[in-house]
Amino acid sequence: MNILVTGGSKGIGKAIAENLEGNIFTCGRNEELLRGYENYCICDLASIEGMQKLGDYIEANKIDILVNNAGEYIYSPIEGIELNEIEHITRVNLEAPMYLISRTIPYMKKQKWGRIINIGSISGVLGEANASLYSATKSGLIGASKALALELAEYGITVNTINPGWVDTEMGNSSAEESEFSKDEIVECIPQRRFVEPSEIAGMVKYLISEDARGVTGQSINLCAGLTCGY
Repeated sequence: MNILVTGGSKGIGKAIAENLEGNIFTCGRNEELLRGYENYCICDLASIEGMQKLGDYIEANKIDILVNNAGEYIYSPIEGIELNEIEHITRVNLEAPMYLISRTIPYMKKQKWGRIINIGSISGVLGEANASLYSATKSGLIGASKALALELAEYGITVNTINPGWVDTEMGNSSAEESEFSKDEIVECIPQRRFVEPSEIAGMVKYLISEDARGVTGQSINLCAGLTCGY
Protein backbone atom coordinates (compact mmCIF):
# COMPACT_ATOMS: atom_id res chain seq x y z
CA MET A 1 0.00 0.00 0.00
CA ASN A 2 1.17 3.50 -0.86
CA ILE A 3 0.18 5.87 1.94
CA LEU A 4 0.53 9.66 1.86
CA VAL A 5 0.35 11.59 5.13
CA THR A 6 0.44 15.35 4.67
CA GLY A 7 2.27 17.38 7.30
CA GLY A 8 4.33 14.41 8.46
CA SER A 9 7.29 16.34 9.82
CA LYS A 10 5.98 16.64 13.38
CA GLY A 11 3.05 16.23 15.75
CA ILE A 12 0.03 14.20 14.71
CA GLY A 13 1.26 13.69 11.16
CA LYS A 14 4.58 12.26 12.31
CA ALA A 15 2.85 9.89 14.74
CA ILE A 16 0.54 8.66 11.99
CA ALA A 17 3.33 8.16 9.46
CA GLU A 18 5.49 6.28 11.97
CA ASN A 19 2.68 3.94 13.06
CA LEU A 20 1.40 2.81 9.66
CA GLU A 21 2.69 -0.11 7.63
CA GLY A 22 3.33 0.20 3.91
CA ASN A 23 5.17 2.57 1.61
CA ILE A 24 4.94 5.84 3.48
CA PHE A 25 5.01 9.13 1.60
CA THR A 26 4.78 12.51 3.27
CA CYS A 27 5.23 16.21 2.65
CA GLY A 28 6.13 19.42 4.40
CA ARG A 29 7.93 22.74 4.06
CA ASN A 30 11.04 21.85 6.04
CA GLU A 31 13.25 19.29 4.31
CA GLU A 32 15.46 18.86 7.35
CA LEU A 33 12.51 17.55 9.37
CA LEU A 34 11.54 15.11 6.60
CA ARG A 35 14.92 13.49 5.98
CA GLY A 36 14.03 10.52 8.16
CA TYR A 37 11.54 9.42 5.51
CA GLU A 38 12.53 7.59 2.36
CA ASN A 39 9.79 9.28 0.29
CA TYR A 40 8.81 12.91 0.72
CA CYS A 41 7.78 15.99 -1.22
CA ILE A 42 8.86 19.50 -0.22
CA CYS A 43 5.92 21.83 -0.80
CA ASP A 44 3.88 24.62 0.76
CA LEU A 45 0.17 23.83 0.74
CA ALA A 46 -0.63 27.50 1.30
CA SER A 47 0.29 28.13 -2.35
CA ILE A 48 -1.32 27.01 -5.60
CA GLU A 49 2.08 25.90 -6.85
CA GLY A 50 2.66 23.78 -3.75
CA MET A 51 -0.73 22.13 -4.05
CA GLN A 52 -0.14 21.33 -7.73
CA LYS A 53 3.33 19.96 -6.98
CA LEU A 54 1.92 17.56 -4.40
CA GLY A 55 -0.94 16.66 -6.73
CA ASP A 56 1.58 15.62 -9.38
CA TYR A 57 3.50 13.67 -6.74
CA ILE A 58 0.31 11.83 -5.77
CA GLU A 59 -0.43 10.81 -9.34
CA ALA A 60 3.14 9.69 -9.96
CA ASN A 61 3.17 7.45 -6.89
CA LYS A 62 -0.31 5.88 -7.21
CA ILE A 63 -1.49 6.64 -3.68
CA ASP A 64 -3.90 4.08 -2.17
CA ILE A 65 -4.46 5.86 1.15
CA LEU A 66 -4.53 9.63 1.68
CA VAL A 67 -4.36 11.15 5.15
CA ASN A 68 -5.04 14.90 5.00
CA ASN A 69 -3.36 15.97 8.22
CA ALA A 70 -1.58 19.26 7.39
CA GLY A 71 -3.37 22.21 8.94
CA GLU A 72 -2.89 25.57 10.59
CA TYR A 73 -4.51 27.38 13.50
CA ILE A 74 -5.22 31.07 14.07
CA TYR A 75 -6.39 32.38 17.44
CA SER A 76 -7.87 35.85 17.03
CA PRO A 77 -11.12 37.74 17.55
CA ILE A 78 -12.91 38.13 14.22
CA GLU A 79 -12.18 41.86 13.94
CA GLY A 80 -8.45 41.15 14.14
CA ILE A 81 -8.32 38.77 11.17
CA GLU A 82 -6.61 40.02 8.02
CA LEU A 83 -7.56 39.08 4.45
CA ASN A 84 -4.28 37.25 3.88
CA GLU A 85 -4.91 35.14 6.98
CA ILE A 86 -8.35 34.16 5.67
CA GLU A 87 -6.84 33.11 2.35
CA HIS A 88 -3.95 31.28 4.01
CA ILE A 89 -5.85 29.13 6.51
CA THR A 90 -8.68 28.38 4.09
CA ARG A 91 -6.22 27.13 1.50
CA VAL A 92 -4.24 24.94 3.91
CA ASN A 93 -7.17 23.55 5.92
CA LEU A 94 -9.83 23.11 3.25
CA GLU A 95 -8.79 23.86 -0.33
CA ALA A 96 -5.63 21.73 -0.22
CA PRO A 97 -7.35 18.59 1.15
CA MET A 98 -10.11 18.88 -1.45
CA TYR A 99 -7.64 19.36 -4.28
CA LEU A 100 -5.43 16.47 -3.14
CA ILE A 101 -8.47 14.21 -2.94
CA SER A 102 -9.38 15.17 -6.50
CA ARG A 103 -5.90 14.10 -7.65
CA THR A 104 -6.03 10.83 -5.69
CA ILE A 105 -9.50 9.64 -6.70
CA PRO A 106 -8.90 8.62 -10.36
CA TYR A 107 -6.42 5.92 -9.32
CA MET A 108 -8.61 4.77 -6.42
CA LYS A 109 -11.64 4.51 -8.71
CA LYS A 110 -9.63 2.52 -11.24
CA GLN A 111 -8.64 -0.06 -8.64
CA LYS A 112 -12.03 0.15 -6.88
CA TRP A 113 -10.43 0.62 -3.47
CA GLY A 114 -9.14 3.52 -1.45
CA ARG A 115 -9.07 5.17 1.94
CA ILE A 116 -9.26 8.89 2.70
CA ILE A 117 -8.84 10.14 6.26
CA ASN A 118 -9.27 13.84 6.97
CA ILE A 119 -7.98 15.21 10.26
CA GLY A 120 -10.57 17.70 11.43
CA SER A 121 -11.02 19.15 14.91
CA ILE A 122 -13.65 19.35 17.61
CA SER A 123 -13.54 23.09 16.89
CA GLY A 124 -15.28 22.21 13.64
CA VAL A 125 -17.92 20.27 15.57
CA LEU A 126 -18.59 22.62 18.49
CA GLY A 127 -17.14 25.95 17.36
CA GLU A 128 -14.41 27.80 19.23
CA ALA A 129 -14.54 31.42 20.31
CA ASN A 130 -11.68 33.49 18.86
CA ALA A 131 -10.91 30.70 16.39
CA SER A 132 -13.85 31.14 14.03
CA LEU A 133 -11.73 30.83 10.90
CA TYR A 134 -10.20 27.57 12.09
CA SER A 135 -13.62 26.27 13.13
CA ALA A 136 -15.12 27.21 9.77
CA THR A 137 -12.48 25.39 7.74
CA LYS A 138 -12.62 22.25 9.89
CA SER A 139 -16.42 22.25 9.77
CA GLY A 140 -16.18 22.47 5.99
CA LEU A 141 -13.85 19.48 5.95
CA ILE A 142 -16.35 17.44 7.98
CA GLY A 143 -19.15 18.30 5.53
CA ALA A 144 -16.98 17.50 2.52
CA SER A 145 -16.07 14.11 4.00
CA LYS A 146 -19.74 13.15 4.34
CA ALA A 147 -20.55 14.23 0.80
CA LEU A 148 -17.53 12.45 -0.67
CA ALA A 149 -18.34 9.28 1.25
CA LEU A 150 -21.69 9.17 -0.57
CA GLU A 151 -20.13 10.02 -3.92
CA LEU A 152 -17.40 7.39 -3.71
CA ALA A 153 -19.03 4.51 -1.81
CA GLU A 154 -19.78 2.42 -4.91
CA TYR A 155 -16.06 2.40 -5.79
CA GLY A 156 -14.94 0.80 -2.54
CA ILE A 157 -13.52 4.09 -1.28
CA THR A 158 -14.20 5.18 2.28
CA VAL A 159 -13.93 8.76 3.54
CA ASN A 160 -13.89 9.62 7.25
CA THR A 161 -12.93 12.50 9.52
CA ILE A 162 -11.14 12.25 12.85
CA ASN A 163 -11.74 15.26 15.10
CA PRO A 164 -9.04 15.54 17.79
CA GLY A 165 -9.59 17.60 20.89
CA TRP A 166 -6.63 19.02 22.76
CA VAL A 167 -3.59 17.01 21.66
CA ASP A 168 -0.19 16.87 23.32
CA THR A 169 1.76 18.29 20.38
CA GLU A 170 3.68 21.49 19.70
CA MET A 171 0.60 22.94 17.98
CA GLY A 172 -1.73 21.85 20.77
CA ASN A 173 0.44 23.31 23.49
CA SER A 174 1.06 26.57 21.62
CA SER A 175 -2.71 26.88 21.06
CA ALA A 176 -3.20 26.48 24.80
CA GLU A 177 -0.63 29.23 25.42
CA GLU A 178 -2.49 31.56 23.04
CA SER A 179 -5.80 30.87 24.78
CA GLU A 180 -7.16 33.08 27.53
CA PHE A 181 -7.09 30.01 29.81
CA SER A 182 -4.06 28.24 31.28
CA LYS A 183 -3.27 24.65 30.30
CA ASP A 184 -4.30 23.50 33.78
CA GLU A 185 -7.66 25.23 33.37
CA ILE A 186 -8.15 23.60 29.97
CA VAL A 187 -7.31 20.15 31.37
CA GLU A 188 -9.81 20.71 34.17
CA CYS A 189 -12.57 21.06 31.53
CA ILE A 190 -11.68 17.76 29.83
CA PRO A 191 -13.58 14.80 31.33
CA GLN A 192 -10.51 12.52 31.28
CA ARG A 193 -8.37 15.37 32.64
CA ARG A 194 -5.69 14.99 29.98
CA PHE A 195 -4.61 15.91 26.48
CA VAL A 196 -4.96 13.20 23.83
CA GLU A 197 -1.70 11.54 22.72
CA PRO A 198 -0.78 11.67 18.99
CA SER A 199 -0.41 7.88 19.05
CA GLU A 200 -4.13 7.55 19.81
CA ILE A 201 -5.00 9.39 16.60
CA ALA A 202 -2.51 7.21 14.71
CA GLY A 203 -4.26 4.14 16.10
CA MET A 204 -7.63 5.38 14.88
CA VAL A 205 -6.19 6.01 11.42
CA LYS A 206 -4.74 2.50 11.41
CA TYR A 207 -8.18 1.06 12.15
CA LEU A 208 -10.04 3.17 9.59
CA ILE A 209 -7.76 2.13 6.74
CA SER A 210 -8.08 -1.55 7.63
CA GLU A 211 -10.49 -4.03 6.04
CA ASP A 212 -12.21 -4.36 9.42
CA ALA A 213 -13.43 -0.79 8.90
CA ARG A 214 -14.58 -1.19 5.29
CA GLY A 215 -18.15 -0.46 6.34
CA VAL A 216 -17.21 2.74 8.17
CA THR A 217 -17.55 5.74 5.87
CA GLY A 218 -18.87 9.28 6.08
CA GLN A 219 -18.23 9.31 9.82
CA SER A 220 -17.05 12.21 11.95
CA ILE A 221 -15.22 10.66 14.92
CA ASN A 222 -14.44 12.81 17.93
CA LEU A 223 -11.23 11.68 19.63
CA CYS A 224 -11.17 14.17 22.46
CA ALA A 225 -10.96 12.46 25.87
CA GLY A 226 -14.68 13.07 26.36
CA LEU A 227 -14.70 16.81 25.67
CA THR A 228 -17.68 16.63 23.32
CA CYS A 229 -19.82 14.34 25.51
CA GLY A 230 -23.35 15.73 25.82
CA TYR A 231 -23.31 17.46 22.41
